[in-house]
Amino acid sequence: MSLHADARAVLSAWAAPDARQEELRRAYVAHLDAHEDGMWRGCLPGHITASSAVVSAEGDRVVLTLHRVHRMWLQTGGHCEPQDATLAEAVLREATEESGIPGLELLPGPIRLDRHAVPCGGGSFHLDVQYALLAPAGAEPVMDPDESADLGWFPVDALPEPTDEVTRSLVSAAAAAVAAHLAAR
Repeated sequence: MSLHADARAVLSAWAAPDARQEELRRAYVAHLDAHEDGMWRGCLPGHITASSAVVSAEGDRVVLTLHRVHRMWLQTGGHCEPQDATLAEAVLREATEESGIPGLELLPGPIRLDRHAVPCGGGSFHLDVQYALLAPAGAEPVMDPDESADLGWFPVDALPEPTDEVTRSLVSAAAAAVAAHLAAR
């Protein structure tokens, strides 16, 4: 199965939590149906991306990266790459590269979707598929200066500024998903 087919299958099967998320889910599937290259950075007017909130083993902190260009604290994630066979692989690769934390646990399925404007290719949209990841106990992020300007753990209920609504919404959803996951163990 190709990355494109995997993304379409994941999004087709995903049960959106509300009407707005369902509208985005349908738009993402329609985008993939209309664009064979819909997973790649060069696809205009937009392309699928994969991001995540990396939450501590205790569920009370999240890793955020200070974006080198936008100078904002953001979640880990980004563009899919040719070596990614699945959205799950893309999100784990991006989170591991950007956080420096090995052994991250991917919670099942996306937790939310977000469509936002970006400057890729002279103006485009990221059709972001967002996940929650659980870090191993005692994990410490390791910054790669090629990936970010800074990196750190922050309380899920006290994120640093500047950040954006996309990051705040993802962290809130991820903290809830991790809390449910930990309670079910």
